Amino acid sequence: MALINPESLQHTAPLFAVVAAGAALLEFLLRRFVTRQGYDSHAALASLGVAAGQIVSNGLSGLAIGALFGAVYALTPLRLPVDAWWSWALLFVAVEFLYYWQHRLSHEVYWLWATHSVHHTPEELTFPAASRLGWTGLISGLWVFFVPAVALGWRPEAVAAVLALNLRFQYFLHTELVGRLGPLEGVLNTPSAHRVHHASNPIYIDRNFGGVLLIFDRLFGTYQAERRDEACRYGLTEAVKSHNPFVIATAEWVRLLKAMTRAGSPGRALRIAAGYPGRRPNARPAPGPSEARYPPNRAA
Repeated sequence: MALINPESLQHTAPLFAVVAAGAALLEFLLRRFVTRQGYDSHAALASLGVAAGQIVSNGLSGLAIGALFGAVYALTPLRLPVDAWWSWALLFVAVEFLYYWQHRLSHEVYWLWATHSVHHTPEELTFPAASRLGWTGLISGLWVFFVPAVALGWRPEAVAAVLALNLRFQYFLHTELVGRLGPLEGVLNTPSAHRVHHASNPIYIDRNFGGVLLIFDRLFGTYQAERRDEACRYGLTEAVKSHNPFVIATAEWVRLLKAMTRAGSPGRALRIAAGYPGRRPNARPAPGPSEARYPPNRAA
């Protein structure tokens, strides 16, 4: 018997939705009436609209991705058990590792960033912002990063279950109401660490890519703690000046495709797609993906 039943996990989605909605409502009340931070209701509604579109797109793309994962699992001679604790522990670490690189490259490769950038459009970090996710993961190929886990012999359903738990955990990181968590900082992904990830300050850009743990950020040099003397500012250089979910979901693709069509040659167009976000042909060399995407004086 599987220690984690992937099929049963699907039935917990409504319960998670209720808990997430309750947390969002509590956060709204606290920000409006206790901390007096204010609350951008229009942005929150836009995030929910993007989330609705993502549910539809995931339902459609999930059929194709599921079939591809199933084909890989049928071809690999390897098999790992779903009734052994050590197998689930290894799968958790494997998914963390693969997620780290998917997330990091989604910031460093324009083709991937066109999908992932949707998640970084909010200029206020609240629980609804967690649900503002791109609709085009199938096109950008974000799913490819998890093929190795299936090829190593874990059932596709098990991989999907661990990834789903990873993402559900991250929902509760999108808030400014929880401060630093002492010795957990730098080990677990915390609200403080994730605020850094969403911040556009130069010192914070392209940091803290882990899902549940930050061990790979420490190992590969991308960990950054939140500083008391550097308040986080959120948002993109070319802000999406719209609350229309369709505009939010496609804005970066429009910018990327325009840059590619103006590149002058297929080779240069491919270099733009594979290069740092925001880089243009004939532009002066950018010092890195971060500065190409966010200006140092970005105001939230």
